[in-house]
Amino acid sequence: MVTVLSRLTPQLRQYLIVTGNYWAFTLTDGALRMLVVLHFHQLGYSPLDIALLFLFYEFFGIVTNLLGGWLGARIGLNRTMNIGLGMQVVALGMLLVPAAMLTVPWVMLAQALSGIAKDLNKMSAKSSVKQLVPANAQGTLYQWVAILTGSKNALKGAGFFLGGVLLTLLGFQGAVLAMAVVLALVWLLSLVSLKQELGRAKTSPKFSQVFSKSRAVNTLSAARMFLFGARDVWFVVALPVYLASTMGWDHWSVGGFLALWVIGYGIIQSVAPYFTGKRSGHIPGGRAVFFWALGLLLLPVLIAVSLSSHFYPQTVLLAGLMIFGGVFAINSSLHSYLIVSYAREDGASMDVGFYYMANAMGRLLGTVLSGYLFQIAGLTACLWVSALFLAIAAGISLYLPAR
Repeated sequence: MVTVLSRLTPQLRQYLIVTGNYWAFTLTDGALRMLVVLHFHQLGYSPLDIALLFLFYEFFGIVTNLLGGWLGARIGLNRTMNIGLGMQVVALGMLLVPAAMLTVPWVMLAQALSGIAKDLNKMSAKSSVKQLVPANAQGTLYQWVAILTGSKNALKGAGFFLGGVLLTLLGFQGAVLAMAVVLALVWLLSLVSLKQELGRAKTSPKFSQVFSKSRAVNTLSAARMFLFGARDVWFVVALPVYLASTMGWDHWSVGGFLALWVIGYGIIQSVAPYFTGKRSGHIPGGRAVFFWALGLLLLPVLIAVSLSSHFYPQTVLLAGLMIFGGVFAINSSLHSYLIVSYAREDGASMDVGFYYMANAMGRLLGTVLSGYLFQIAGLTACLWVSALFLAIAAGISLYLPAR
């Protein structure tokens, strides 16, 4: 393995190290989420109560992305990535306390730390790619970002399965300990492997510069917020509770189905360039984002109409969910490529961090609305709000640069 890596270009070696770190982190992140969900489900918590355990996880993503991009530009992306890996090891360690100490506030605190670690790791990985691809190789940049993003989501789905398996074989604390040990080894390897000063700005940026002055970055960030709000407003809480309560699925069926959905979503993200013009040599721009968002908008509308009219509601819901995942994956991959492309050359992490702050805001908004709307009006209301958010995202996308 070492001989093979030594024959690769320095840029490709660094890309593989960054991707490997991102994969290891993502696998434990997905497994940890499933461990917490299943463990607290066994303790008798309702699905909505379990979802609220992740509230700080999403909230601190907003803060971390805003500050993390600035920190990465000042100290280097290799350091912010390693800080993220180390913090995830600490978050896992917090869950190794005796069962009596695993109170809701303690778990929420551990999840908050895990959320900070996740967004430091993601921001570092996405920003690093900008530094490893020449400015005139946009096709390569798009492909590398798509592979990094798609593989991450596929592994997150695999992490759901891993969490369930580890919980069955090792119990809650045994599973957490195993993940903490493996991730600690990855962290130590990363400390000695990542190139020093990767992504560090040539001049130390001021904190006031965390708010992007680029119209393209700001526009894309606003569209991203509503895009992810549109997904999470029905996917995070409303859909799992609906599958369990209305369709009568047990929690293993719900978790397994959602894991497969996330894996399929990640696979399509990885090959998104082939759906958006790679074969013809076309590099997508702002117009592509608008049309793909418009296509996505039709799906929650059709599902909502089916549920309201009782026209094969379960069949349309499940089929629509699968199609939604595929089209959403292409939308997300386009966004991920464009933010890396739009980001400034010197201090790219600041633009990427600002963008993922908007992403975290959309996830937080969607998570809260998902629980609230489902509780007062049901899944159909969540779907209509999803369609509204997608209409807003598509409208905002019209202001993106055409190329």
